[in-house]
Amino acid sequence: MIAAREEQSGRNVEAPEAPLPARAERLRSLDVFRGLTIAAMILVNDAGDWGKTYSPLLHAEWHGWTPTDLVFPFFLFAVGVAIPYAFAGRLARSGGDRRPLYGQIVRRTLLLFALGLFLAWFPFYTVDWSTARIPGVLQRIAVVYLVAALAWLHLGPRSRALLMLALLAGYWLAMVLVPVPGHGAGDLSPDGNLAAWIDHLVLGHHTWKKAPGPGDPEGILSTVPAIATALAGLFAGDGLRSPRAQRGKLAGLLLWGGVATVAGLALARWFPINKNLWTSTYVLFTAGVALLLLAAIYYLVDMQHKDGWARPFSIFGIFGIFGIFGTNAIFAFFGSTLMAKIAILIHWTTAGGETLNLQQWLYRHLFAAWLPDYVASLAWALLFTALWWGLTAVLYRRRIFLRI
Repeated sequence: MIAAREEQSGRNVEAPEAPLPARAERLRSLDVFRGLTIAAMILVNDAGDWGKTYSPLLHAEWHGWTPTDLVFPFFLFAVGVAIPYAFAGRLARSGGDRRPLYGQIVRRTLLLFALGLFLAWFPFYTVDWSTARIPGVLQRIAVVYLVAALAWLHLGPRSRALLMLALLAGYWLAMVLVPVPGHGAGDLSPDGNLAAWIDHLVLGHHTWKKAPGPGDPEGILSTVPAIATALAGLFAGDGLRSPRAQRGKLAGLLLWGGVATVAGLALARWFPINKNLWTSTYVLFTAGVALLLLAAIYYLVDMQHKDGWARPFSIFGIFGIFGIFGTNAIFAFFGSTLMAKIAILIHWTTAGGETLNLQQWLYRHLFAAWLPDYVASLAWALLFTALWWGLTAVLYRRRIFLRI
């Protein structure tokens, strides 16, 4: 299910998420960017008490955004950035033969989707199959990766730009012009929007039970603009692989990051920024912020040669911490989610008749008993994130990189 690649005698074996030797093409800032994203994913997904969580660590209820709403699009953006680095060398070594890459793309897509279903349905004996959720985070990553990878293999930069524009404009027009039975056209409410209607029509009750309205935040139609998020990453990856000088690459990231961010905010007046709907303005805004953040990391890590990024306890150790997360990104996300679910499943009845699960017991004894509510909830999330950094650091030191 998950393949392990181990570095022996200092020689790195092929592993897209593993650090390569200096002589190989490797964007160190991408590891840091991806690791920062995974750390944020774990942090926002694992509050000690969801009723006592600071608002920046929660998603916006509907329109608008919080810092948490940047996390998932950042990962899809990183998926796009990584594709040129993962494929270009292999394509060159095969003499331009794409066939070996097709097998890898299909295999990775199916495994990502299967892992997503596993997380959604685990433990299987508790699942009500009449309402079992089908969409999810890893499922969306799988579909987006498939389309973005094929787009990079078969379309030139201009065609990919046109595809991105078509996806964003087409989704916008569909959402505001196509009438929804009982609601009409242009209704962007949780119950009346087109994406929710399609999810309910096709998936029925196989959507996230906590979602506002009948739709799913990783639903069918809203996955279309999510593909554009990865396409934006493709442009960044191609630009960073180009023979241009580093200052020119940095200027490009900053320029397009600023343009996209401003465009998303300006156009939100007509098509609100909304993570649940993954609106076109949300794509522009989050891709813009991702470009700006990647530019900052690229400047510090790749341009300024802050080698401390690889030593977690150096002055630049923050880069090392997130870089280590980035080398086993999917493992960290999958494993942390599975561990959190298991901690909730393990439960018992106390002498006082209260049903308590392992997560609640640990949270109460470690933090809730002596810290203010909100601080305790955040402390638990930070501890859980630190635990998973420790696990990925062990793998990193042993040169073991788990990938699908």
